[in-house]
Amino acid sequence: MSLADENENPYLREPSTEFAPVEELAEEEAEAQADVLREAIREHDRRYYVESDPLIADRTYDALFARLQDLEDAFDLATPDSPTRRVGGEPLDAFETVEHVAPMLSIEGSGEEADVREFDERVRRELGREARYVCEPKFDGISLSVVYEEGVLERAVTRGDGREGDDVTRNARTIGSLPQRLHGDPPDFLAVRGEVYMPKDDFQAHNRERIERGEDPFANPRNATAGTIRQLDPAVVAERPLEVFFFDILEASELPETHHEALERFPEWGLRTNDRVELAECGEPRSADDTSGDTRDAIEAAIDYRDRLLEERDDLPYEIDGVVIKVDDRAGREELGRTARHDRWAYAYKFPARSEVTTVQEVAVQVGRTGRVTPVALLDPVDVGGVTVSRASLHNPAEIAEKDVNVGDTVRLTRAGDVIPYVEEVVEKGSEGHYELPDRCPVCDSAIERDGPMAFCTGGLTCRAQRRRSIEYYAGDDGLDLEGLGERSVRQLIEAGLVESVPDLYELDREELAGLEGWGETSANNVMSEIEASREPPLDEFLSALGIPHVGPATARALAAEFGTFDAVRETALEEPDALEEAGEIGDTVSETIHEFFASEGNARVVDRLLDHVSPQEAAIEEGGEELEGLTFVFTGSLSQLTRSEAQEAVEVHGGSATSSVSGNTDYLVAGESPGATKREDAEAEGVPIMGEGEFLSFLASRGVGI
Repeated sequence: MSLADENENPYLREPSTEFAPVEELAEEEAEAQADVLREAIREHDRRYYVESDPLIADRTYDALFARLQDLEDAFDLATPDSPTRRVGGEPLDAFETVEHVAPMLSIEGSGEEADVREFDERVRRELGREARYVCEPKFDGISLSVVYEEGVLERAVTRGDGREGDDVTRNARTIGSLPQRLHGDPPDFLAVRGEVYMPKDDFQAHNRERIERGEDPFANPRNATAGTIRQLDPAVVAERPLEVFFFDILEASELPETHHEALERFPEWGLRTNDRVELAECGEPRSADDTSGDTRDAIEAAIDYRDRLLEERDDLPYEIDGVVIKVDDRAGREELGRTARHDRWAYAYKFPARSEVTTVQEVAVQVGRTGRVTPVALLDPVDVGGVTVSRASLHNPAEIAEKDVNVGDTVRLTRAGDVIPYVEEVVEKGSEGHYELPDRCPVCDSAIERDGPMAFCTGGLTCRAQRRRSIEYYAGDDGLDLEGLGERSVRQLIEAGLVESVPDLYELDREELAGLEGWGETSANNVMSEIEASREPPLDEFLSALGIPHVGPATARALAAEFGTFDAVRETALEEPDALEEAGEIGDTVSETIHEFFASEGNARVVDRLLDHVSPQEAAIEEGGEELEGLTFVFTGSLSQLTRSEAQEAVEVHGGSATSSVSGNTDYLVAGESPGATKREDAEAEGVPIMGEGEFLSFLASRGVGI
């Protein structure tokens, strides 16, 4: 009896999800129920992923799955091929390198029709006959070799160098459309090639979640897939929306005579195939309404297939970058053979890269360190200046309204320098009206308030997105410069639950740090030493490190010089914010921002906790010269011979001013590596001279300022 028989298995059609409590079951009853549930869930997986014809609702499936998991946990009944393995497992230390059962070679290809016809001519010449081709979409994902023995998943291995790859079996088990046990009557030994991918809609949703968590989005679905399948923690893989198509047999104990026959048998075994696969044969009419009797040869049919898929490309739920044309009969494949790099019986007819014009699929809301809310357009990936782009800044609500941008619109992108691209214009409206920013922060649910054209989350340091960035900023170059606590390390500390806000840095445990992946005793000791050395920071560095909006190193130095102690700055900000304007460049907008920062109850709690660990020094003002008196500098980009903070300090110590934005009063813009486009554009508009780092240092030397 097959446990997946509809007449025998009560969990296939209209199953009851009312179960007796697990603790009331005898072990034999639990084991029998678990066996029946496993077979039912495997059948439901096949009907959902392969047949696209589910028998039950998602909610019912979830209840069956949860029951199986409860039984396995309570009675230790888990099996290696249980569907519950999809929820992940213990993290791996590293991947094992495994040799493939058969080479996984690359596919020769081109975007030129003449090259495709040349491939066909070579095939016919070497075979001495016409060929029949199987045409398939060329998926833009990650190839896997998946091996089944006696119908049970044995291993899954990345392509690697084609001869050997990484064993990612535990990650592959989490993919719902990759069966852990085959159906029907498969060969005793079967190694198949599949392509793991992330569906477009799921990719956009995943990117939106990453942006709203304050993480960098993936550039395209392929990068997202590659970054996921090689995660060392299977539980992370289980949370991400991966799917798989199977499209070839690498090795088997029994081989069908043709590739097309194999693809027809895949669904019988529970292996998901793509429904856009077609046969290209000689003797077909040139078109559906052609009554002339003329016929086309197989390669013309394959070229027509490619052209049709190119037109339909944007409507497909997955990314493809061309089509693959394969000789169908296996005898012909053996005769054609392979080179060291690719099979000679297959050819990829590639699509041209999308360029500059694309569609807005979603709009995500990104919350910055200062609470600024920036809408980000999530796009169909497109080539802009040789770089694949899947997101673009929409800057602020005012610009969205001005350009009338919304989800579904076709837009043209512009990319200036190395900065994030932005939407230049709407080419074609696919929506009504423009995107409206939400009233509440998507991260902390605090109110979003408008400040002119900008929008800000009012959550302050109680907002998770602002907290994470505040930690990064506190430890960064414009903060206390804590070596070893860069963006990646901070994210790791947060994900491990060791840090939630800045004060937690001073409560870290050395042993817990050393136990993190990639750390060890030396790294942990170094970071703990950096943190310990920061307990008595200079006042200006501490003020800058707090991440108060509009208070960078230059403004922080002005505040320190004017008020001398942290308590004096804080008290003035709370009780006499107008008095802050006595500190150099500070105007009414900045003074109001500083007041709001310290007046926030959430911020006050974080600052008070921080002061339990940190004692900012009183300001020691260095008397400088007048070599740069009357000159105002603005800095952009990164400097190599000194930090921007050091450059700004050198200017101010010698009588000059260092401000954060370009205006008509600016004398020089100093541009380091990767400068911001806005400051350069403002400088050009105001006629402000732009000098590189070398020119800046030479200028200082000419004025008698040594660095």
